[in-house]
Formats: sequence, structure tokens, C-alpha cells
Amino acid sequence: MLRSMTGFGSVTGEVNGVQYAVEARSVNNRYLKVVLKLPESWSGAEAEVEKLVRSHVQRGTVTLSVRMRVPDEKASYRVNAAALNSYVEQLRPMEVEAKSMLRIDLGSLLQLPGVCEPPSYDQIVKETHDGLMDLVGQTLADLVTMRQREGGELKDDLLGHCDVIEQHLETVVARAPLVVREYHERLTSRVAELANAGKVQIDKESLAREVAIFADRADVAEEISRLRGHVGQFRQATESAEPAGRKLDFIAQEMLREANTIASKGSDVEIARAVVDIKTAIDRIKEQVQNAE
Repeated sequence: MLRSMTGFGSVTGEVNGVQYAVEARSVNNRYLKVVLKLPESWSGAEAEVEKLVRSHVQRGTVTLSVRMRVPDEKASYRVNAAALNSYVEQLRPMEVEAKSMLRIDLGSLLQLPGVCEPPSYDQIVKETHDGLMDLVGQTLADLVTMRQREGGELKDDLLGHCDVIEQHLETVVARAPLVVREYHERLTSRVAELANAGKVQIDKESLAREVAIFADRADVAEEISRLRGHVGQFRQATESAEPAGRKLDFIAQEMLREANTIASKGSDVEIARAVVDIKTAIDRIKEQVQNAE
């Protein structure tokens, strides 16, 4: 199924009391580029998260961000009782000697190095690891769902342009045999006029040779066949279960190549007009496939 490269997914959840919000956004890119915005405490899990992203997406720039809110009881600093007692034991003799001149202030003691320790997030990360990975997986699944939905709309648009190409190609098919016939008639008429005026004499064999050269030069049957084949291959590629964006882009280039050749060999106003419409549809295809995964 054809998928777009643009999408969005968002999931929030609580894991062991920790609130997580995960968002994933994707935009066009020729290759796959993963941008991670994780809390500092989760920096060690970047490789695992990136691997998870790559298992869901094959092309595009994917930006995945994780926000974490730790409850107050887990985010509060911890008092190191051993360090605090050590300071108190060292200060008590000084307090006795100084008598009323020195008093031990608890607030000041808490500011001393090693007394108040910041919370350790290692345990939080360990306890919530599996839960967060589940949330990341759900977010990526939402992202893929949106890319598939937009891919369906993209496919309909691309196939509509294929219909336009085939429609105008039929005009070329119908018109191509008449071009040689009309050229033959014009050339015969012109030769007859010149012969009647006594200006030139051309035998039928020379006339037939000239028409044959023109017919060979104006023959677009092979280009028509190849262009039809490219359109059919393009339709098949949109049904592929594998990412087909690059393949579709290549096929569109080949379609444009054949259309240009038909235009250069057609030698006819109606064929030229039909090719203009064909090339317009191909250009729109080339623009749209840039968004296909």
C-alpha cells in the first residue's frame, strides 16, 4: 500500500507514576533521517528508540520527542543522613567552646556539599523502560496509520493523472497513421503543381522513397508502446507492499522521456497538443511522488 512521507502521531500515558508524552512527526526526505529529542536521563536509550523508528518507517525525516514529568515525591532531593551527621559531629565541639556565640543552623547545614543529593533517575528509567517503549511503539503506529491514510489519497491522485496520460495517448495512437498519409497527399499535390508548371519532374519511385523516409522518421509506435508499458508499471508499483516512492519517481522520468520523443517525432499539431497534456500530467506525477515513501 502506498504511504505518504508526512504524518503525525501522539500518545500520552503514565508508567509507575511517571507521566510521559510522546510525539512523532515526519516530513519528506529522499532517505530516512531520524531526529530524537529525549530527556537527558534517557540518552542511553537513543539507539533502541531509533531502531524502533526504523522498524516502522523507511523514508522521510522523522522527529520523535519524549517529555517526562516525574511526581514530586520522586523528584525531590534526598538528605544524606550520614553526611549531615558527620558535619554535626564536627561542629558540636566548636559549639560547646563558643557557648552562646555559635549555634548550629539546620538550613545552613543542608547547603553543605553532599548533604542534599539530587534524585537519581536511573532507577526511574529502569522501572519505566518497558512502558515507555510501548508508548513509543503506539505513537509510531499512529504515525504510520496517518501516512497510510494520506498515501491512499496520494495514490488516487496519481492514478487520476495516469488516466489523463492514457486518454491523450489514445489521441496520439489515432492520429499517428494519418500523419504519414496526409504528408503523402501534400507531397504528391505539391509535386503535381511543380510538374504542371514545368519546374520539376519527379518519378513515383523518388516520391515513394521520400514518403518512406518521412514515415520512418515520424514513426512513434515504439514510443507509444513503451509509454503504455511505463504507465502500467506505475499502476502496479502503487499496489506494492514495499515502499515505492523512488521507483515511482524513476518510472515518471522514463514516461517523460518517451513523451519528449513522441513530441519531437510527431510532426503534427494535434499530436503536439496531446503530448503537452501528457507532459503536464507527468509533471504533476513527478511533483506528487516526492511525497511517497
